[in-house]
Amino acid sequence: MYFLSFLLTIGSIIHIYLLAESISCAGSTSRSAPPRPPPTQMDSAVNPLWFDARTIHFSINAWVLVVAGLGMLPILPKHLADRTCKLSLLGTILSSGYSLYSTYGKPRAWNMPAIQAWLQSVLATKDFIHLMFSSMLFTSQLHLKIAALPVLCWALDHVARFLRRNFARSSFYRRYLEEPCLWVETNNTTMSLLSSNAEIALGFLLIISLFSWRRSIIQTFMYWQVLKLMYHAPVTSSYHQSAWAKIGRIVNPYIHSYCPFLQTPISAIQRWWFRQ
Repeated sequence: MYFLSFLLTIGSIIHIYLLAESISCAGSTSRSAPPRPPPTQMDSAVNPLWFDARTIHFSINAWVLVVAGLGMLPILPKHLADRTCKLSLLGTILSSGYSLYSTYGKPRAWNMPAIQAWLQSVLATKDFIHLMFSSMLFTSQLHLKIAALPVLCWALDHVARFLRRNFARSSFYRRYLEEPCLWVETNNTTMSLLSSNAEIALGFLLIISLFSWRRSIIQTFMYWQVLKLMYHAPVTSSYHQSAWAKIGRIVNPYIHSYCPFLQTPISAIQRWWFRQ
C-alpha cells in the first residue's frame, strides 16, 4: 500500500507540473494577445480544470501504465509481479467502467428490456471489450504475466493521446515526452497487433490450464466468447482477423499433413466462431 501511494503521489506531481506548465504557457500567450472578456460561469462549469471526466480517465490510465510496466519487468519477484498484474487489471476495470458510465450513462431502468437495450448500445465498444477482458482475468486463479501486455498497450495509447492533446505547449512535455508520445502514435497499429496476439495467446493458455488443478471451464469458455467478440467488433476486428489469418497460414498445412482427423472438429468450431 505504501508503494502504491508513492506511485499515485508521483503521478499527481507530474500531472500538476504539466498543468502548471500549460497554464504558464497560456498566460504568456495571452499577455501578447489582445485582452479577452472574463469567462462566464457557464464556461467554467463546462470546462473544469481538475475534475472533468477526461482528467479522471487519464489519471487512472496513467496509474495503470506505471503498474503494468512494473509488472512486466523480468527482475521483479514473482509475488510482486502477480500483484502488480492484478492491480493493472483492476485499474483497467475502473478505467473502462468509468469511461462507459461517462459516455453511455446507465440503463434507463433496472429491468430486463432496458438493460438489454443498454448492452446492445455498448456491446461492440472498445471500453466494454476492455472491461470484459480485465474482469475475466482479474477474477482468474491463474497468474499470467502476459495479461498485463494488452493492458499496458491500451494505457500507453490513451496516455500518449491525452498528453499530445492537452499539454502540447508545455516545455516539460516538449523536452521529455513529445518524442515518446509521437512514437506511440506512429506505431499504434503495431501495438494493436501486439495486443491482439497477446489476447489470443491468453486464450490458448487458458485451454492448456484446463489440464491443471486451477482449471475453470466456465471462465475459459467466457474468455473465448470475449475473443469472438473481439474478432467481430469493428474496433478490434481488423487486428484480430489479421492475427488469426496468420495463425491459420502457419497451422493449417501441418493439420492437413499430420492430423487430418482434426478437420471435422475444427470445421464445427469455425462455424460457431463465424456465427455472430
